[in-house]
Amino acid sequence: MPQAHTSSASPSRTNAYVAVLAFSGIVISLMQSLVIPIVPELPNLVHASPSDTAWAVTATLLAAAVATPITGRLGDMLGKRRMLLASLVMMVAGSFTAALADSLTPLIVGRALQGMAVGVIPLGISIMRDLLPAERLGSATALMSASLGVGAAFGLPAAAVIAEHFNWHVLFWSAGTVGIVAGLLVVAVVPESPQRTGGRFDLLGAVGLAVGLVCLLLAISKGTDWGWAGGTTLGLFAASAVVLLIWGIYELRTEAPLVDLRTTARRQVLFTNLASIAVGFSMLSLLLILPQLLQLPEQTGYGLGSSLLTAGLVMAPMGLVMMATAPVSAAVSRARGSKTTLLIGTLIIAAGFAINIALMAQLWQFVLVACIVGAGIGFAFGSMPALVMGAVPASESAAANSLNNLMRAIGSSTASAVAGVVLSQMTTTFDTTVLPSESGFKTAMAIAGASALLAFVLGTFIPSQRATAPAPEKAPDSAPEPVADATAD
Repeated sequence: MPQAHTSSASPSRTNAYVAVLAFSGIVISLMQSLVIPIVPELPNLVHASPSDTAWAVTATLLAAAVATPITGRLGDMLGKRRMLLASLVMMVAGSFTAALADSLTPLIVGRALQGMAVGVIPLGISIMRDLLPAERLGSATALMSASLGVGAAFGLPAAAVIAEHFNWHVLFWSAGTVGIVAGLLVVAVVPESPQRTGGRFDLLGAVGLAVGLVCLLLAISKGTDWGWAGGTTLGLFAASAVVLLIWGIYELRTEAPLVDLRTTARRQVLFTNLASIAVGFSMLSLLLILPQLLQLPEQTGYGLGSSLLTAGLVMAPMGLVMMATAPVSAAVSRARGSKTTLLIGTLIIAAGFAINIALMAQLWQFVLVACIVGAGIGFAFGSMPALVMGAVPASESAAANSLNNLMRAIGSSTASAVAGVVLSQMTTTFDTTVLPSESGFKTAMAIAGASALLAFVLGTFIPSQRATAPAPEKAPDSAPEPVADATAD
């Protein structure tokens, strides 16, 4: 575990830091899932075509990808609490913009502003590193990291209740309100982190990364609609490759890069980030597959005919399990190392999907699968901040955690595309309606399980040596020495 700031705060004050920061993370992940129940109805609600209303989801994804590394770097430079509050302000502004929308354009603008707040979670983890005593850091960062899945698991049933009983605008009024509560709690409870780098912001690097990521994620998220072999999709993939290559060369040559690629290329950081992509893929696959399967008509022979609310309630225990596993994963990391925790988590995820392929006939079976996969994700996500921060100096922790968060988002975007292709190609006809087939769902589950096993393989390449010294501070004109995960064997 990386060295934490030696805090003089009382245990109760430390608990308050953790509670407020974790709540802020849950609020942000709730915001991302609140829109899911109304996506099928959006064309009628805002008088637009389905292809156009899909941008209400895509805009959030693209804005998050662009904003997350930028807010992380600015947090290291200007203050992590300051950027966390700025992110929450964006979330509130976006929520109220969408709440006031009666047409597509302001809704897309609001969703994009909401997406710019996703950096709250990596910023919160970095604040914990700077403020918490070492003995609390592991469980606290595990909880903060797990908040991404916790909010998503709780958000679906909450959104279903609101969508069924109230006007759809209430979803966004609710998101804005809890965002204000989170911001006020941060102002009242959480002090500014003492770690800052200062320096010059790499504007050209930010623009280059934004262009490259937008091209990549736009191709992934819209490839099914535009055609994977279509000129637009292939052109975006090619543009992304060229832009990111040029961006990487520039970042290696500039004195104050947006992303320190030399640090990112260290084996511990590199393979943790690659594993994050695979775990993010598995997590979103579950959130996509199970609700669809639960809501299909029972007459198909494999659907359960559940309502959206019931499907959401089946997923909710996943969030509870993720929270419960945070201290357990921290204990395993202290005893056996964060690498071991990650490997255990990926195997649990793979086992959950294997069980789901065999058991998909009763509600309790889906609850069991959600809990098993949730436990695995809790272990995996809980280990990643320690692995990343164990290899970077404290002055770069926000940027490094933000990049790790971005890797999860890329994995999630890829999962959405892959699941969409599989379920649209492997179909059956029911009462003249074309639906995903049982074999299609099982294939999607098998791919998600295989992604978890890929994360396991990637995790084995993470160094296992023990380091007792904290990650050194980076001098302005030199790169820090590599530091292995301090909790590893």
